Amino acid sequence: MELTDVSDDLTEILISEEQIRSRIAELARAIEADYAGTDVLLVGVLKGAVMVMADLARELKIPVTMDWMAVSSYGSGTQSSGVVRILKDLDTDLSGRTVLIVEDIIDSGLTLSWLLSNLNSRGPASVEICTLLRKPEAARVDIDVKYVGFEIPNRFVVGYGLDYDEKYRNLRGVGILSPGVYT
Repeated sequence: MELTDVSDDLTEILISEEQIRSRIAELARAIEADYAGTDVLLVGVLKGAVMVMADLARELKIPVTMDWMAVSSYGSGTQSSGVVRILKDLDTDLSGRTVLIVEDIIDSGLTLSWLLSNLNSRGPASVEICTLLRKPEAARVDIDVKYVGFEIPNRFVVGYGLDYDEKYRNLRGVGILSPGVYT
């Protein structure tokens, strides 16, 4: 679905489909250079990272394996509390593995901080992060993110995997959701 199809629900189109496609290609080239000759496990965080993970994996010109986690962070509908529970765990043993977490967005960083700690406790060789979007102004914890697609303002965004009430995930770009939609 195009962003223009829901333009009444958006205050601004932030990132176009073409900008996303171009940036994912750039990230893939950097990942290929950094991980040449390495068996990389991409770990996608459901549900939001589905689009990023699929497009990144298809763009990469190195062999990768993939696995998925689903975690839930308690809090209000538009903010994370950092209290996390695993809804779907990995099927892959991380012992000695090179892991690249693929995220759609990092805002407070609370959930990702917990996830990093959890995955590092499983004995991987390394764990790094690739995210399409990061909101620096929203950060409540400092997280070292190796690959960042775009830094965006601290606004509620939807599209390209990001949702509000399970809607808008299938938008081809990213837009700022009008507060009238979620208040």
